[in-house]
Amino acid sequence: MHGAFHTDGGEARFQNSLNEGNTEPLINPGDTYNTQLGLAIRRWCSGILDLPRHASAAEYWRRRSELSELEISLRMTRAAGVSDWLIDTGLDSADYLGLAAMADVSGGRTHEIVRLEVVAEQLIQKLANPADYAEEFGQRLHNLALNAVGFKTVLAYRAGFDRNLGRPTPGAVTEAARRWQENLASGTTSKLTDMTLIAHGIHTAVSMKLPLQFHVGFGDRDLDLHKTNPLYLLDFLRSTGVRETPIMLLHCYPFEREAGYLAHAFENVYIDVGLAVNFTGSRSRDLVARSFELAPFTKILYSSDAFGPAELHYLGARLWRNAVTKVVGAWIDDDDWSEADARRIVRLIAHENARRVYALP
Repeated sequence: MHGAFHTDGGEARFQNSLNEGNTEPLINPGDTYNTQLGLAIRRWCSGILDLPRHASAAEYWRRRSELSELEISLRMTRAAGVSDWLIDTGLDSADYLGLAAMADVSGGRTHEIVRLEVVAEQLIQKLANPADYAEEFGQRLHNLALNAVGFKTVLAYRAGFDRNLGRPTPGAVTEAARRWQENLASGTTSKLTDMTLIAHGIHTAVSMKLPLQFHVGFGDRDLDLHKTNPLYLLDFLRSTGVRETPIMLLHCYPFEREAGYLAHAFENVYIDVGLAVNFTGSRSRDLVARSFELAPFTKILYSSDAFGPAELHYLGARLWRNAVTKVVGAWIDDDDWSEADARRIVRLIAHENARRVYALP
């Protein structure tokens, strides 16, 4: 997940933040109120802002604008009841609460997830000799790992999964770093899109044995959704050097069943359906149910992937709990599951799996 808003903003910012797919200013931002997410906010978040359930969009915004963003973040994150927040710091900005501020506001613990592409982008601008790229990158990751609980790659956005993820040779890494520096000197963006360096970053992270997160599936329109099917990662997952590192498939919608198969087939693969839980609203119970189909329950983790409005941090937890109550409750009622098994499995997914895999205190 990412930090909640720290600074105050207008209604258009709030509305735009309720659309994950379009990162440009929306022509009709009010449309976001007429979505599963918009309805879920008015149902579940209104009470936290002292409004009746299902307050109108106008009533909700009027009340919301009376409060500071920091107050809203405090109310929503504390109502979420989350003990530990794993935060991807690759989207760090003054507009969003950082690790320390999220801990202060929410009353929970925060843990850093290091984004590989950001580390590379910072390094290339300071590197004197491209031949030193591989060693310098490895040293930076090692130093960051001392205070982090995992790494993350946004390969889904930068290239897609239908690419060669084999470990590149040192010579190929040096040549790619040289080429990147030359492109920077000519005025191109510092955004990492070179597949050789992305693959190098992924394999360097794998060698450190910390959990490695992959954004999978649904996201903004910069990614080619059809190229983020996790089945494209099969060759990578079959690699002998990868098998001892936890591979975390994040979000996964609409590929939650494919991800569930991978968690079933590979002992080091874990899944969650965060992000889409918020955006599917009342339909999230079906999404959660599908995620419970094939993956071992020791391999599924709760996630919200909230970013920006603190309503998303709260709803990620609220809607997940609602879904689990409905789905698992029905299985208990039908005598498919015992209540004891249900409680044990929900505890695993809610926090025990994350605590074990990320070695949380």
